[in-house]
Amino acid sequence: MPKIICLHTLTGEQAERIRQAAPAWELIHGKDKELWLDHLQDAEIVVGWNKSAEEVCLKKDSKLRWVQNWGAGVDKLPLGRLADRGAILTNASGVHAFPISETIYAMMLAFTRKLHLSVRHQLHSEWKGTGSLGEIHGKTIGIIGVGAIGEETARLAKAFGMKVLGVRRSGQPSGFVDAMHDLNGLAAVLQESDFVVVTLPLTDETRHMFGKAQFELMKPTAMYINIGRGGTTDTEALIEALRTGVIAGAGLDVFEQEPLPASSPLWQMENVIMTPHNSGSTEQYNERAFEILMRNLQDYLQGREPSVNRVDYGKQY
Repeated sequence: MPKIICLHTLTGEQAERIRQAAPAWELIHGKDKELWLDHLQDAEIVVGWNKSAEEVCLKKDSKLRWVQNWGAGVDKLPLGRLADRGAILTNASGVHAFPISETIYAMMLAFTRKLHLSVRHQLHSEWKGTGSLGEIHGKTIGIIGVGAIGEETARLAKAFGMKVLGVRRSGQPSGFVDAMHDLNGLAAVLQESDFVVVTLPLTDETRHMFGKAQFELMKPTAMYINIGRGGTTDTEALIEALRTGVIAGAGLDVFEQEPLPASSPLWQMENVIMTPHNSGSTEQYNERAFEILMRNLQDYLQGREPSVNRVDYGKQY
């Protein structure tokens, strides 16, 4: 029997749905590698990815044909080697739109209403004002990388009456974005935005896309929010921009080095809000990722290549 190996634990209902859809296949799932390690070499479909899968499934005699990544980011996968062996790669892009967009607005609102400072005062039992407070109503948000997360962030912006600027590689318009640009328009978006939100994947093209020159284009009152990948930002340039007032603050869920070293100045900066790369976390994550798997599995079982969130090896996303 051909094998489907899932490196995550499925619920009983989910496992049964796969077995009903693919009765001629053997399904093995679970986080304990002892369950599936001896079967990896024979796996035609692998759901998830880890070092064990890389060591076994990329050998010449492996039967691997399709990997359904359980996350959206694929920058840590061996893309070149997967491409060389002709394996199909799909990801879970789209499952994060709600939780990550909510984190973006949590950071934006916290900065604008200075809640991050009030929390610090609360910890010291201090009844202390934080100065004049702003509003996000009527402000301009620049979304760099308008995919599923960017689309939802743009939609929510309209509830606050915000002007929405967007940057995407294709430059194709979006219903909730007032003005869309391709990468050639990045500078103009940075200059106009009160909030710069980066949702980009990490590729050769996007690595250190944001550095000293880009921060100097931004307003001194602007907030920089990165929930994409830490490597898109030059950390030292960001720290210097925050320290010298080139920009007003930063909301960061992702970092070039994770976990962030205890020696990083970012920990002590009052104009920084950080979360430990968990903005995509949600109680609904596995359910949403599973539905993507099932849509792709139906295609595969009917002799078609999985099409939902197909990764382009050339673009690296």
